Order: sequence, then C-alpha cells, then structure tokens
Amino acid sequence: MPRAIWSGVISFGLVSVPVRMYTATESKELKFHFLDKRDLAPIGYDKVNKETGESVAADDIVRGFEVDKGRFVELTEADIDRLDVELTHSIDICDFVSIDEIDPLYFRKAYYLLPQDGAEKPYRLLVRALEETGRVAIAKVVIRNKQHLAAIRPVNDTLVLETMYYADEVRQPEEAPKPQVRAPEVEMAKTLIENLAAKWDPERYQDRYRTELLDLLQKKAEGEPLPEPQAEKGGEVVDLMEALRQSVAATKKQRAPAKTKTGTARKKTGSRKAS
Repeated sequence: MPRAIWSGVISFGLVSVPVRMYTATESKELKFHFLDKRDLAPIGYDKVNKETGESVAADDIVRGFEVDKGRFVELTEADIDRLDVELTHSIDICDFVSIDEIDPLYFRKAYYLLPQDGAEKPYRLLVRALEETGRVAIAKVVIRNKQHLAAIRPVNDTLVLETMYYADEVRQPEEAPKPQVRAPEVEMAKTLIENLAAKWDPERYQDRYRTELLDLLQKKAEGEPLPEPQAEKGGEVVDLMEALRQSVAATKKQRAPAKTKTGTARKKTGSRKAS
C-alpha cells in the first residue's frame, strides 16, 4: 500500500472516525517525451523566470496566487495550517443518499479510507451501517488545496471516497436531434442488448490499444518490419433494421454453443438417473 496522502476524521452527527486516505487507482497511460528529431535526444523542460529569462533552481520555486493582474502572493504550508483545522482535516458528511440517484458523470477519482490506530470499531460501524441501509454518504473534504464534493461508500468491507464534480462543473450537452424510430427497431435493439448482456467483471476488459502501441514501439526499437498504415474507413449509410437483424443473428450464434452444452449435460444426467 502506498503512503497516505491525507489524514483526518470522518464526521457525522457527534461521531468522528479517524482515517487515512490512499489513492485507489493509477493511470496506465503511456508517457511520451519531447525529442530532438536530429538525434532523438530528450528535450528538457527548463524552468525560467519570465521576467529575466534565467533558469530557476527547484529550491527557489514556490506556490503563489495572482490576486491582481501581475501581482502575486506566495502560499506556504504555514498559511495552510492557519486555516480552520476542521475544514482541512475533516470529511464532513452532509447527507446520506441512494447511489442510484447519482449520475456516474459526477464521479472523478477514487480513494481508499482506512482507519487510524484505535478507530477500527467506529470505522467498522460506519461500513456496516452503509451496507445495511444501502446508502452512500455525501460529504465535503479538502484535498490538495481544493474543497471537493465526495461520496463515501463501502466496497468489500473498505470505505471508498470518490471525489465528485459540483453541479456548476458539469456541462449540459447540446440538444441532440431526435429522429423517429419504429417499434420493431426498438424491439430488435433490445434483443441485441439482451444477447450481449453479462455480469460485470472488470478482469474481462483489457487496454488493447496500449498493448498494441507498446508492441509496435518495441518492434520499431529493434528494427523489425512494421505493418502498413491502415486506411481510414469512411462512414457508410446502412439499413438500420438489417444491421440489427444481422447483429442479433451473430450474437445468438455466439451464445448457442454454451446453451447446447448445458442442455446436453442435463439430458445425460437425466439418463443416468433413469438407469
């Protein structure tokens, strides 16, 4: 487990649960460098003073805020400590709601909350209460100088805090055109969805693009021949109903072997019982 990035208390009513916060996810996105095309040497990122053009040492770089045009104020750790401790070291629960009421569009990043020493019992109490009521806690928490809206929910006996966007941070989409669709098309689409229905298993899904890109870069580094660039396929106007029929037929065939094997097994079992 990596080191904790935050510590404080979960506060609801008169109950306080001391916890530590850990990141729950990590990005596997490939990181690229800027290179000099003449010799493929990396291009460095020079931190320079915009007034003098001179390089600035890392120890001389501080955080600051522009209060007026061209007028900055430094922000230090001591300044952070001057803020209300309850504001900066408390996860303040506002409400308990049903998670079904929250559009996934609002979720940002997940963190694990683990109990601090001596807080195991109130922590377990909150986990059990959330599990048995089927609700999640909506709270506010300050992480890295920003107050976040957050949802706290139990996952496998562990509390997970997911930061959320505020309502004014979620953009409303432009109204999409609404062409008429026929009832048979809707029924065919529903059949296709049911044919592709499955239980959620995150292990089934892999980042194929990242794998292929890594493979291509490895081949290029070793001087192996590379595949020809693929031509972009143009958009085609298709008969929607016919496309649905073909898709339903294809997915039905994919599911058929499993059903056939199950049926065969049952027949054999029945034969053994009869004998």
